[in-house]
Amino acid sequence: MLIGLIRPIETHAITLKGEELADVRAQLVAQAPEGWELVSAVPTMTNGTPVRSVEGKFERRDGTREIEAEDMTALEAQVPAGWQMLTVRRP
Repeated sequence: MLIGLIRPIETHAITLKGEELADVRAQLVAQAPEGWELVSAVPTMTNGTPVRSVEGKFERRDGTREIEAEDMTALEAQVPAGWQMLTVRRP
């Protein structure tokens, strides 16, 4: 018997603008929905101005659940589309 921990794969992106990268990043972190984590913040410069545009990408980290099966093949077959397996353990 194997037990797998799975969670949904969801991403969300927003773009913010500002002059200080640290401030823009702090704003991105503050806008993360509950259960989501900022996984990247890619800045780009606006020509001729001190303004930077930062695209923040978030991934969902909540919504986990366990599934059970007799072997790895059967366990993998139970992972729904749009979900990923995080860990596998024996009871």
